[in-house]
Amino acid sequence: MIKKTLSGLLVLLTLSAPLTTQAQEDVKIGKQNMTVNDRRMTPEALWAMGRISSYAASPDGQKIVYQVGYYSVKHNKSHHVLYMMNANGSDQKLLTTGSKNETDPAWLDQETIAFISGGEIWSMKADGSDRRQLTQTDGSVEGFKFSPDRKKVILLKSIPFHDIIKENPADLPKATGRVVTDLMYRHWDHYVESIQHPFVCSVGNDFVVANDATDILEGQPYECPMEPFGGIEQLDWSTDSKLIAYTCRKKTGLMYSISTDSDIYLYNIGTRETENLCKPEGYEEPQVDPTKTLKTQSVNATENLKWHPGYDQNPKFSPDGRYVAWLSMARDGYESDRQRLCVWDLMSGREFFATEEFDSNVDDFCWSDTKDATIYFIGVWHATENLYSVTIKESKKAEALPTTKVTQLTNDWADFGSLQMLNNGRQLLMERHSYTAPADLYVVTPNTKKPEKTLVTQLTQENQHILDQLDKPKVQQRWVKTTDGKDMLYWVILPPNFDETKKYPTLLFCEGGPQSPVSQFWSYRWNFMIMASQGYVIVAPNRHGLPGFGSEWCEQISGDWTGQCMSDYLVAIDDASQNLPYVDKDRLGAVGASFGGFSVYYLAGHHDKRFKCFIAHDGAFNLEAMYTETEENWFSNWEYDDAYWNTDRTANADKTYKNSPHRFIDKWDTPILCIHGEKDYRINYTQGMAAFNAARMKGIEAQLLIFPDENHWVLKPQNGILWQRTYFGWLDRWLKK
Repeated sequence: MIKKTLSGLLVLLTLSAPLTTQAQEDVKIGKQNMTVNDRRMTPEALWAMGRISSYAASPDGQKIVYQVGYYSVKHNKSHHVLYMMNANGSDQKLLTTGSKNETDPAWLDQETIAFISGGEIWSMKADGSDRRQLTQTDGSVEGFKFSPDRKKVILLKSIPFHDIIKENPADLPKATGRVVTDLMYRHWDHYVESIQHPFVCSVGNDFVVANDATDILEGQPYECPMEPFGGIEQLDWSTDSKLIAYTCRKKTGLMYSISTDSDIYLYNIGTRETENLCKPEGYEEPQVDPTKTLKTQSVNATENLKWHPGYDQNPKFSPDGRYVAWLSMARDGYESDRQRLCVWDLMSGREFFATEEFDSNVDDFCWSDTKDATIYFIGVWHATENLYSVTIKESKKAEALPTTKVTQLTNDWADFGSLQMLNNGRQLLMERHSYTAPADLYVVTPNTKKPEKTLVTQLTQENQHILDQLDKPKVQQRWVKTTDGKDMLYWVILPPNFDETKKYPTLLFCEGGPQSPVSQFWSYRWNFMIMASQGYVIVAPNRHGLPGFGSEWCEQISGDWTGQCMSDYLVAIDDASQNLPYVDKDRLGAVGASFGGFSVYYLAGHHDKRFKCFIAHDGAFNLEAMYTETEENWFSNWEYDDAYWNTDRTANADKTYKNSPHRFIDKWDTPILCIHGEKDYRINYTQGMAAFNAARMKGIEAQLLIFPDENHWVLKPQNGILWQRTYFGWLDRWLKK
């Protein structure tokens, strides 16, 4: 046992093997000094929490290996380690014994685990012993997946890419300039000078990987997985180890920047032939105008939707090898289209959509291991992310497609995360979190016939030693009528030790996306527990434009950024201030990031003195500038309809540009904090600077928090602490007078 007292925290860390002094420090770096004041959550407590990420069950379902990341504010770094436990949560042991990160665990057989360390694949026994390096790639492995027969492995590696950013002359090795020839020269937070490709290698005795890599996309200028967030989940092996299904958007430059058209391909290991499951051989894509929305162009015409012009990704083969399923969006250029579950029958060569009756997104799924064709999936409905099943029943008529039935299996005020079978066909291994609990691992025993008897059992308690010392806020739901007569749900989060006789400063939370759900998420920045713990009531509306309330509700926002959704924000905060006696209507603030930051900038010019201060993080301020600054041009095209210079632009486009927040600076009258990362290439940092500069030139109290080394998020521990301190310092200054 390692025992350490940290400013009122008693931390007990059980270790499975002796560690070096440095390794001990690295394992504990997430347990740094933190101040517990009146049992309230603090920024230091938030960053002291371990973060569970990837996990995998052994072939017999008896053991689980999982990854936890710890963060050190002092050292401004993270360390990722691996743990082992029994499938009932008992006998949890730390496997990592060194100071290097160990990530991406996967089982090779009943007693052997593969993982990544130092850019190579390693193996070890289930007790952490007998460590062996399986690859020799000079540290270039970024992801892997072994075939079911363990004779092959997919390696994800980056290769140089100079189709768009030209390689500098060899005699100018210190030149830092970049010659750019087309769009998509940068993505999310980096310049695109390399792309990932999947390589197939042979596997020998003791799972040693041979140096005989075959590039599935050899000679092709396309990425797989897809930027910016795709990983090994975008590829899968067939059960007989003969096929690989992979995700790819086979476009570059301008066309890549305006299109979301990715497809699912089947690669034959033996013949090295590739088949596109989404489009017929010889398919010719319709010509499009890159300065206009694709929603009204021929690529999205009804007759073309059968060719999957939208996002298709994350294929998974069924255990019996008959089907391959994947996540599918219908329309090109619409990154927030409803994500359905598409199933391809490898026997008949036909496809069908299995979740048509679920009018929301399928966010992740897995096949049941049982003989019946059942898929489990998670999706958001009414602001919670729960577990569902869909059963597939083949028709007796050869020409008829299978029938499907969707059943909701859990109904928690929580969000369930990624899921996988426990390899016995009767249970699921899942991650679960909520506004008051960070992610832990759970076993779910589904009951499709009697869903109310579905059993949810917690396995890990990664942060219980911290949570036990903190008072929790209370969470409530309220429904209110919007100005168009619809019912809107909003969450109310109350401070710990809430006293209904008191009045509290209150924050309106504006969601990003713009089509991301305000579900029971746990965030390490926009964390409702820490906000409530600082003495604030939180009002978090599920406004128009969010999934989980039907497609019509979700899609209303496109082309109407400053209409109904802004009205929804004001309806929610007005309902709270008028009908919740503990909400102090004289101490209201509005906060948000991304589209939420845009919302704050817009409300700053249209709030009729409701709010006493604002905070906008990475928000869009000038939509004309953003149209040509953002890297994924399909987003602005879909949301705005047109380039701002088009003289024939639509009425929606005209309204969008005329209502850009920067046009209403003359009406700004309220203190504002602007936050932005300089490596944010989605919404450029000049947007935050412009808003701050305008506020100060207008004579408005304002602050700018700028991060030269952060992107659309804040990822470094000390920057995260600075973010929280600045955030609450600003709120306290204006709302706790």
